[in-house]
Amino acid sequence: METDEEIRGKAYVHWKAWHEAYPGLVSEAYLNKLTLEKCEEMAFRWPDNLLVAKDGERVVGFVGYGDRGEEAPDVGEIFALYVLSEYYGTGAAQRLMEAALTRLRGYPEICLWVLKENGRAIHFYEKCGFRPTGEELFSKTVAALELRMVLKRDRFCGADLGANI
Repeated sequence: METDEEIRGKAYVHWKAWHEAYPGLVSEAYLNKLTLEKCEEMAFRWPDNLLVAKDGERVVGFVGYGDRGEEAPDVGEIFALYVLSEYYGTGAAQRLMEAALTRLRGYPEICLWVLKENGRAIHFYEKCGFRPTGEELFSKTVAALELRMVLKRDRFCGADLGANI
């Protein structure tokens, strides 16, 4: 993200994507508290390691990525990947994933956490080469079970990353 408009666009996608994709999957109380203003505060507070997808000047998706720090120094992570529902199936999420994985190329393993009941996201991540580890975590924040998925370097999605989907 390079401009305030892109940061605000990322915040809108964050807010809208949660309200489009997660009703019935996470706590209604959490969704009610997740306002556009809160998403903007987060976006301006943490602008690093975020890439946006744009349609013209409109931000339509984003991906957040980084490392696990001292907890697991050899593991990269996809922290968030969201695309507006009207852009499902357009390749926007795929391009965002490929861009983040390119930036995480030095890590032998990439992980992410996904809501266990989010079949659409799990299917997408599996197409990208991620596999469930069997680890699960109950998030008190959203009152939902999360599933950990891992991608080994030899399973990167995208032709330029070594595998086709």
